[in-house]
Amino acid sequence: MRALVLCFAAGVVLLQGRESLPDAAMLGLPGAGLALVLLLFRARREHVAAGRASAMRRLARGLALAGLAFILGFGWAALRADWRLADELRGELEGVDIGLTGFVAGLPQPLDEGVRFHFEPDGEVEGVPGKLLLSWYRARGTTQAPPVVKPGERWRFTVRLKRPHGFHNPGGFDYEAWLLERGLRATGYVRGGAQRLDADAAGPMDVVHRLRDAVRERFAAVLGDAPYAGILVALVIGEQRGIPPGQWEVFRRTGVAHLVAISGMHITLAAAIAGGSLGWIWRRIPGLVLRCPVRRAQALAAVLAGTGYALLAGLGIPVQRALIMLFVVAVALYRGRFILPSRVLALALLAVLVLDPWACLSAGFWLSFGAVAAIGFMLGGRRDAVGGWRAALRVQLGISLALLPLLVMLFQSLPLLSPLANAVAIPLVNFIITPFALLAALLPLDFLLQWGHQATALMMVFVEWLAAFEPGYWRQPAPPMWLGTLAMAAAAGALLPRGTPGRMAALVALAGLLAWPAPRPGAGAFVARVLDVGQGLAVHVQTEKHELMFDTGPPYGAHADAGARVVLPYLQALGVVRLDGVVLSHDDSDHVGGAGSIAAAMEVDRWWSSGKWALAAHTAAAAGPCLAGQRWRWDGVDFEFLHPAAEAPELAGKRHDNDRSCVLRVANAAGTLLLLGDVETTGEEAMLLRHGGEKLAADVVVSAHHGSRSSSSPALVDATLPQAVIHAVGHRNPFGHPHPEVWARWAGAGARNWRTDSQGAVEAWFPADADAGVSLTAQRLRAPRYWHGR
Repeated sequence: MRALVLCFAAGVVLLQGRESLPDAAMLGLPGAGLALVLLLFRARREHVAAGRASAMRRLARGLALAGLAFILGFGWAALRADWRLADELRGELEGVDIGLTGFVAGLPQPLDEGVRFHFEPDGEVEGVPGKLLLSWYRARGTTQAPPVVKPGERWRFTVRLKRPHGFHNPGGFDYEAWLLERGLRATGYVRGGAQRLDADAAGPMDVVHRLRDAVRERFAAVLGDAPYAGILVALVIGEQRGIPPGQWEVFRRTGVAHLVAISGMHITLAAAIAGGSLGWIWRRIPGLVLRCPVRRAQALAAVLAGTGYALLAGLGIPVQRALIMLFVVAVALYRGRFILPSRVLALALLAVLVLDPWACLSAGFWLSFGAVAAIGFMLGGRRDAVGGWRAALRVQLGISLALLPLLVMLFQSLPLLSPLANAVAIPLVNFIITPFALLAALLPLDFLLQWGHQATALMMVFVEWLAAFEPGYWRQPAPPMWLGTLAMAAAAGALLPRGTPGRMAALVALAGLLAWPAPRPGAGAFVARVLDVGQGLAVHVQTEKHELMFDTGPPYGAHADAGARVVLPYLQALGVVRLDGVVLSHDDSDHVGGAGSIAAAMEVDRWWSSGKWALAAHTAAAAGPCLAGQRWRWDGVDFEFLHPAAEAPELAGKRHDNDRSCVLRVANAAGTLLLLGDVETTGEEAMLLRHGGEKLAADVVVSAHHGSRSSSSPALVDATLPQAVIHAVGHRNPFGHPHPEVWARWAGAGARNWRTDSQGAVEAWFPADADAGVSLTAQRLRAPRYWHGR
């Protein structure tokens, strides 16, 4: 059974990696063929001799069953995906005002300037999906927040919707996959016309979500601005948005993030407390013991407590896995039967993937099942089993080793001090902090919350001290899939009992994973990647030994920006730990919005800027203006600023600083890249007069001002004549960039137009060989998935 579940899971995982869904008719043919094979084997059963022939028959039947399980998994995931993608926003409804009536679903999330919530329309407007993600911001020019939105309320809104869309960059988060898994088939915002029609809860789950909301509000009222209030809220209702980014960084660096994500550990704790408490009472009342055995009563209490906690926590993937395992174990105890832990885990895996085939797209799925499998593998069937603290230490070290490949593949990092941090944090969270938080949610005793917060503060003093130890946090580039898979097999081999042949070879394979170098351009070559950051610009230029960022993208609100959300994860996936230079073309926020996050997280040797942006004054890095004529050479690649000049009378009296934007030329033997920033026609004319057309000739151009009509003049296009032009633009941006006239102008000059909003990050390779030519590709072309653009 376990092997068949793994085959089913393999089929589901394979489907999620496809760029398109298969034809439903094609799915039925292999299944029918395998079913026919099984029938033939059954019909010939009486005609096959015993012994070796019987073994061959069993092997063939097993392979046929495994193939059928694989196809069932693949087909089930494809069928579910087809159903979900069919619930899409009709094209003509995108970006227009629509009046909708429906219910608020789930727990609304407070924002800095409003609220975000799931909304289920009544279906009155044909072509609107059945579940939406809506944001409701306060009106411009006012400080009044939108009305409070509660789960289950019925509202009437005027909204604007768009299809799911997210950024696509190497090492980046796939927002479209996240929306697909949650069934959110369109996003949008409230435009007006808001009217609450019914304040009562619509269904049983709405009552649960209102209870979760009440717990969150009570914790906020009692703890106020206490620094670790978000951790206590996360431990009770699974709502993690209250944990600030700085604390998440501490959790990642010490490997204790799993403690604030409600998982099997927390569900098991609640079930054990409930079952143990009821058992203690049950044994002391003879009448109850005679009516029902203690073990059955304990199993029922454990299931009820675990289910209640799981509902309160929001039923995330680790919670689903833990709850399903709890049900299986409880049924076995109730019936007086023993079930192998591996079978329990297999049943949980099957149930999770049947209910949610997209669960395998989340890191929590792999880490949750991987950790439980490692525990079972470490404790099951060992003749030299030990107990007490030595057993706990062995399990923690085993989990750390088993999850090493997954952590490197998913996060390109490894918390080396995780065993030490968990040795202190696990007992505190499991036996002090979580019980206090749960009791405080059940009982109106504020001191329980205060005690829980004090215990959390003590724990954080220790883990923050560990997080500050820089050598304890290993970072490296993302390894290829084949190496990660080999390392996972090696980790399993390293956990085998002592004396097993090949254990040292497994450790060598793990060392190879940690030593994997990031692919880089060779001497004389360079690569430029125009990142998908929305309506803004961020370009990474990489040579053999040097790194340069040209602009850092826009801000995304009061507490988020492209530097933290896009640029830093991208650089980490490539193994970049420091930058040799950062150019801030000018002071517009869509170009410098991420600079603060980059400066705080990464060493930068040199800053250039044409504006008054003075971050470098607060750093140890050298800083200075970008001026025409400045040039340098890195690894056989030439860099030169073409604009602005020290004296530029043509820019006097300009209303904004676009025409003062830094313009950078990067060239090698194969070709030239021209980064124009936001320079407009006045600046373009000045460059043409200063340098002439020969200096501006380029193979790849990143269009000025995102393809605005105020830039890319016919004179500049005729001077550059590139083979490709890249427009860094946001999806459905309100400015209409790139302008159709500009698009046509570049196309008429023979350039292929690329755009980051529909193609993701665009990459241009400039080899050292002059005859090799420049090549371009885009992230959505390199790693397409069937849900992209749907």
